[in-house]
Amino acid sequence: MARTISVGRQDFETMRIKNNFYVDKTMFIKEWWEEDDDVTLITRPRRFGKTLNMSMLEKFFSAEFVGRDDLFKGLAVWEDEKYRALQGTYPVIFLTFAGIKENNFEEARRSMCRAIEEQYNKYDFLLKGDLLNEKEKKFYQEVSMDMSDGTASASLRALSDYLGRYYGKRTIILLDEYDTPMQEAYVNGYWNEMVSFTRGMFNAAFKTNPYLERALMTGITRVSKESVFSDLNNLKVVTTTSEQYADCFGFTEEEVFAALDEFAMPDRRADVKRWYDGFTFGNKKDIYNPWSIINYLDSGKFRTYWANTSSNSLVGKLLQEGTKDVKLAFERLLSGEHLIMPVDEQIVYNMLDGDETAIWSLLLASGYLKVVGFEEQEEKGFGTCALMCELAITNYETKLMFAGMVRGWFARNLSAYNDFIKALLLNDIDAMNDYMNHVTRSVFSYFDTGKNPSKSEPERFYHGFVLGLMVELSDRYVITSNRESGFGRYDVMLEPKEQSDDAIILEFKVFQPRKEKDLADTVASALKQIEEKDYEAVLTSRGFAKEHIRRLGFAFCGSQVLIGENSNF
Repeated sequence: MARTISVGRQDFETMRIKNNFYVDKTMFIKEWWEEDDDVTLITRPRRFGKTLNMSMLEKFFSAEFVGRDDLFKGLAVWEDEKYRALQGTYPVIFLTFAGIKENNFEEARRSMCRAIEEQYNKYDFLLKGDLLNEKEKKFYQEVSMDMSDGTASASLRALSDYLGRYYGKRTIILLDEYDTPMQEAYVNGYWNEMVSFTRGMFNAAFKTNPYLERALMTGITRVSKESVFSDLNNLKVVTTTSEQYADCFGFTEEEVFAALDEFAMPDRRADVKRWYDGFTFGNKKDIYNPWSIINYLDSGKFRTYWANTSSNSLVGKLLQEGTKDVKLAFERLLSGEHLIMPVDEQIVYNMLDGDETAIWSLLLASGYLKVVGFEEQEEKGFGTCALMCELAITNYETKLMFAGMVRGWFARNLSAYNDFIKALLLNDIDAMNDYMNHVTRSVFSYFDTGKNPSKSEPERFYHGFVLGLMVELSDRYVITSNRESGFGRYDVMLEPKEQSDDAIILEFKVFQPRKEKDLADTVASALKQIEEKDYEAVLTSRGFAKEHIRRLGFAFCGSQVLIGENSNF
């Protein structure tokens, strides 16, 4: 009989007691312990079992759970006698920053301090007796959500000391989702304050802490060493390209197929693979997102479970406000192509606005892109190595999420945008002009962003517009932009998948008042360029007759657009 699915449960003890569906990841305990690193940071995308694994570690090592062999009997780690003897023998501090998503620094700081205060409350039996002297008891009482920066910085180090004295062993610290407050700080504009506050705490807890046995942190990103780990030279970092712990987070294909058998769905393997496979950690391919698999096992329906579990606002912001090159690269990804990009696995959040490498690095760390292959290349003159990655959209679920994000860019005037698509397919130039001007007035500003926005340069808009075309027409056309054909690079080409449809070439031009009298002249210039550069060459080489190639010129002046056509060259 299949076990009960519990969607969203992250407490290891509860899952085991209730015999919930659980994929055995207890060998992670042995692997981590035998690595014997002082401080380990493991980065994985959200909803990949990080919190459940941390809960598992707590229940295994914590002296509070001594003798709880019922939680581990029948699991892989319990087969090793050495580890049976190790269970329940250490003091453990386990805290999570996963819920710290405030929109200002003061509230975020209070929430972080409250998470530490809860650990102090949990162990308040330390205040009894003579274990602590009067000064230490006074410090203990000072730990609260409103404690000073100095008290907050010393709090985890001090609690490690107190617990170590009580249990006679140094303390293990587990910190889950360490980077959530930092992501929120970046999005909401209090990055510098958060970095300053966090750096002192991490230094005291993980670097200058003689009472620490070892520590494990998890998160989505590896925040740059300069930001919060400036003095932490004892930090072992395990990212998505590392081979360590490759199958400890997420479900392997073998585990997924075994689950489908348990729930009497062995015939769904191919569809489940198409939707939810695609993650790669180190040299381990075919890793599945646990959240999507568990939800699918529970409902039996294919949905974008993982992609819609939390806000994608940061990803959307980076892509929507990105440069022409960012949007061009994203267009290629949406069309199923791979990108070769340098990736820096240390995320520098305050560089995301101007560093395209940081954008792709964040998308990779967050799970929206996967590594198809990678190699280290020496950077000449610098003595360092750059990580060159072959990147692709992770899977079908992720592709649907991106499509929804692009549709959201046009949400304020979606009706006009959809009507423009219909007019484009019907070759109704008048209707195209009407609807396109509705669209540009509504959404132009969303793409015309940056430090020096200029509505005379619509590149950000039209590449966002092309992404919209790709989302709406990808079933009917192969849509490409900025590719070579003839004697130059066309702006956009729609190549029909069925030869019964016409091909379409789009050329965008900005009105130049010194050379042109009006937008009609600009349209004529765009159409002339299509002819002179012979952009249709790639289409005719594939068998399209000239009479089945439509040529459209788009002229921009601010948010005003004029579209014209010449199909009789």
